[in-house]
Amino acid sequence: MADETSLDLEELRQLQSIAKRPRILSLLSSEIRSLEKLSQGNIPLAATATATPLQAKVNPTPVLNYTTLGSFSWDQDNDKVKIYVSLEGVQEEKIEATFKSMSFDIKFHDVQGKNCQFAIPKLNKEIVPEKCKVTVKPTRVMITLIKASKGNWLDLHFKEDKLKPNLDKEKDPMAGIMDLMKNMYDEGDDEMKRTIAKAWTDARSGKTADPLKGYR
Repeated sequence: MADETSLDLEELRQLQSIAKRPRILSLLSSEIRSLEKLSQGNIPLAATATATPLQAKVNPTPVLNYTTLGSFSWDQDNDKVKIYVSLEGVQEEKIEATFKSMSFDIKFHDVQGKNCQFAIPKLNKEIVPEKCKVTVKPTRVMITLIKASKGNWLDLHFKEDKLKPNLDKEKDPMAGIMDLMKNMYDEGDDEMKRTIAKAWTDARSGKTADPLKGYR
């Protein structure tokens, strides 16, 4: 192939020497340059590049672990409840607070290398979520809950009144009293249990129609 290229070059140069028209001279010069490069091995082979599609890396969302804060103190007035949690190193911008009408959940991120959580899943009474707030102090955090209705709370947590009888009018009127006796029996001391057991037995045997007669 090298010999053929040399012969072609020689003939083209001869033609160039006798050509007179500028267009013909330009074409011959261009072809001569191409063959000269080919003979010198300067023409690179066309590289076929196969594009490898880039795959975006999706980093999985890390699962955060939280330390539950169980120690706190609280006080109240007629309008609000204040809860105090001892916790140092809290950054206000790293607090995630969720207030609902009967609960709240507060998460403290990156507190001295760990994440903490303080929550009450069911409050004693309703609050006004949009008015509640978290205040950061140097050595503690203060959570302010605004009461939906003024009054005194007996506890922060909701507690069902077990001593309140079920007075559904469609049910047996004695059912509420029997439920009350059962709750008193479950929570009473040994003497109370003996007394209620006797009253219950008498009521079942028909000795008395009112099991609470004599205990009111």
